[in-house]
Amino acid sequence: MNIAHAFLSPIGRSTLGLLASIGRIAIFVITTISHIVRPPFYLKEFGQQLLTIGYFSLPVVGLTTFFTGGALALQIYAGGSRFNAESVVPSIVAIGMVRELGPVLGGLMVAGRVSASIAAELGTMKVTEQIDALVTLSTHPMKYLTVPRVVAATIAMPILAGIGDVIGIFGGFLVGTTSLGFNPAAYVTNTVDFLESWDVTSGLIKAAVFGFIVAVMGCYHGMNSGRGAQGVGKATTNAVVSASVLILASNFLLTQLFFTQ
Repeated sequence: MNIAHAFLSPIGRSTLGLLASIGRIAIFVITTISHIVRPPFYLKEFGQQLLTIGYFSLPVVGLTTFFTGGALALQIYAGGSRFNAESVVPSIVAIGMVRELGPVLGGLMVAGRVSASIAAELGTMKVTEQIDALVTLSTHPMKYLTVPRVVAATIAMPILAGIGDVIGIFGGFLVGTTSLGFNPAAYVTNTVDFLESWDVTSGLIKAAVFGFIVAVMGCYHGMNSGRGAQGVGKATTNAVVSASVLILASNFLLTQLFFTQ
């Protein structure tokens, strides 16, 4: 009996802890959404976060998608050559970038950069009691700190993903025309002919969901940071890990929803 208790009790504690965390995150998400539609609206803070999250993330997203598009073209060409299907490179690169790789890689890069930054910033504000100071000034921390970041990330991420899609397809075009011997005009024609509007739209919807996840995870872990430098560091790590895992999980669910008959 004691052996069974010793074996099962850690599993039970872990399960209860996981369920409690899911419940706290769900309440945080619902509270955030409820505050989005209610005044006051801090437009200056929103504009600053839009610049920080969107514009300043563009270089890392652009570089990531450019090299991914080039590598994807090389891999598809190498695999297609085994079946004499090298001509599918332009269409597969375009579809792969706009449906999956553009939104997912962009989301993961933004999670590493933005989610960590948000968690560290809000965690430091909590440790130094700046969040308590906002309350004494009759400013709701959720509306002033969380809502602008969540809305800005949700809007900025589809824009970043769209630009990343173009850069990634251009990377595949550059590799295809310079290294793989494709005719530039034929490459562009195959890319345009095989892309459908839903391919692009589904990727942008995914990106908006990923942006929401990135900001919510950063804000949640920052707001619930432990005391001291160790607590802020742990909150930053948890924000990046949870955002990355949720991006991959939600990508699977959205792909199944969008493309499963």
